[in-house]
Amino acid sequence: MKKHLLLLLAIALASLMNAQNAVEPTLEIKDDKTNPSYEIKVITSVESIVPSGLGRSRIISSNTERDYREYTSSQTEDDNRRNKSKRNEIRVKNFEETKLLNFYNLGGIRFQNIAANDAVISSKLTTMLSDGWDLVFVTSAVESDSGDKDGKGIFITRYIFKRSK
Repeated sequence: MKKHLLLLLAIALASLMNAQNAVEPTLEIKDDKTNPSYEIKVITSVESIVPSGLGRSRIISSNTERDYREYTSSQTEDDNRRNKSKRNEIRVKNFEETKLLNFYNLGGIRFQNIAANDAVISSKLTTMLSDGWDLVFVTSAVESDSGDKDGKGIFITRYIFKRSK
């Protein structure tokens, strides 16, 4: 019995190690700042968890590129001046907005809305993959209702894609 258990454990461990090696992504990013070998695209879904369906839910995708260096400053002990970037220079007005449904309606949580959002988000992700983008990372967060007087909340997910230039 112990031999069989050890054999199963060894097989499971070997399978896990092989799966980890097969799935482990390798990011090969060129260090040439003037000609990067990849481009990155972030798609964000914001789904309202405001009771009574009063919130707004969307998929947002920027159609404008920004160079972070234009809005970045470095502070040192000798030079601690504030970053003077103007909000209106950073703001993007050229973006794609896809409507999603809110998680709640007047009757409470609406599972059909969640299924509909899943279908729309899947369509967006499938299109991105068809356009040559690779999904490399997904992160999400929730800011939820914190009591009777709050009444606010969102579920936000960022899908980070890359593709070769």
